[in-house]
Amino acid sequence: MSPPPYRPLFVIARFRRAPLRDFFLPKFQPPLPNSLVRIETVPYDLIVIGSGPGGYSAAIRAGQYGLNTALVEKQPRLGGTCLLVGCIPTKALLQTADIWERFVHSDKEGIRCENPQLDYPKVKERKDGIVSKHSNGVGFLLKRAKVERITGYAKLKGQGRVEVASDAGVKTLEAKNILVATGSEARMLPGLTADQERILTNIEILDLNAVPRNLIIIGAGAVGVEFASIFRRFGAEVTVVEMLPRIVPVEDEDISKELDRQFRKQKIRVETGARAEDIQRIGKCVRVRLTTGDGKQEQLEAEKLLVAVGRKPNSENIGVENTRIELERGFIKVDPFQRTAEPGVYAIGDVVAGTPQLAHVATMEGMIAVAHMAGKPAVPINKNRIPSCTYTDPGIGSVGLTEAQARAQGHQVKIGRFPFAGNSRATILGKHDGFIKVVADEKHGEILGVHIIGPEAFELIAEAVTAMNAEATVETMMQTIHAHPTLYEAVGEAFNAVYGLSINA
Repeated sequence: MSPPPYRPLFVIARFRRAPLRDFFLPKFQPPLPNSLVRIETVPYDLIVIGSGPGGYSAAIRAGQYGLNTALVEKQPRLGGTCLLVGCIPTKALLQTADIWERFVHSDKEGIRCENPQLDYPKVKERKDGIVSKHSNGVGFLLKRAKVERITGYAKLKGQGRVEVASDAGVKTLEAKNILVATGSEARMLPGLTADQERILTNIEILDLNAVPRNLIIIGAGAVGVEFASIFRRFGAEVTVVEMLPRIVPVEDEDISKELDRQFRKQKIRVETGARAEDIQRIGKCVRVRLTTGDGKQEQLEAEKLLVAVGRKPNSENIGVENTRIELERGFIKVDPFQRTAEPGVYAIGDVVAGTPQLAHVATMEGMIAVAHMAGKPAVPINKNRIPSCTYTDPGIGSVGLTEAQARAQGHQVKIGRFPFAGNSRATILGKHDGFIKVVADEKHGEILGVHIIGPEAFELIAEAVTAMNAEATVETMMQTIHAHPTLYEAVGEAFNAVYGLSINA
């Protein structure tokens, strides 16, 4: 007997009218009576739970390997947090902010642009169009790889079974392998709830129809500083509050100092070692009591408050209790091949313990997991080879150990540093702030880490990642010819600077 036809969770008209949070966090009904539960008798080789970059990439790779694969996604659209309300829409806004800034200051390049106007609804429309295009593209790629797409809320039942609940009912699937790629969601401060008007997470702020006059951001990690960079360039007054002693605290200390300096230069207020307390909705505004690092207190008011204090793993209500999966502060513990303690169950991405919550990490973990279950060669992730990118202005790209980490591990360290002020291409672009910093082992010339803040830093870091992955030395990179005039020749200068041999600084 064939299963009843699938009925979509949302009709298109409802989707277009609903706030972003409504369709991204749909409410699912409790399991239906047993009479409506179906059990699939043909097992899959793999069931992937979640369609973020890690999940859909793993499903496609499994299809390429010839595995009979199904992907279960609770949302009406594919792509997960990264594509729908994270990396992609945020970077679309950052790109527009960069173009807008050039229009505002076009006279510096000899171009007269009288009275430029920002049409923010059009900006939002462009961003949404990019998201839709790539979400539809994921569906096409899954279909081409012969991956079956199943819409519903998945729950682990143990012994290779996954229960999927949707408006069509509840069915139980069986698989030789299961891959958990359920991702993460924004953490909220105790006692606060997000809304569409004043208190926002990464979801709500992407759905704004106008640029706020002023914006308070709590948290100066990648999410917080990227939105600060966006809305300051769009004209908002921005205050960033960070509890730790410096912004972008996971970066090398010199990178944090430079971004702090650049933000203050751009008239973004930065308060580090500070606390935001007693947050209240007052009329159409939000009021915050700010305790600064030196103990002073003041009241701040703004149209919007963005909470960007990190993300928590989506490990609740997915049936972990029905398995042997072990958790660590809510994160799933895995071995180097992404296997959990439950036989046949793997986990990747933001929900996993021990690796950064980055889309490209999830994707590589998916490749490792699928290769392992398919009997193909699989090389576990080297955590010191993971690039990190922050798309502020100036941008940040980094890989490997910071200077402090390298010294703490006992390395005799040599530092090479080259400023973008000495790079002709950066001057041509009008973006010559920032620098490249190479952390190297003094004895052997091993590249321990590379840290960049400046134009296109998130692109330039690729050379350093490749060099480190290939175990190239500083000497190897000094002998590598870099084209002129380019931004990336500054990377070559930084390697030369390790031995005091840079030419243009």
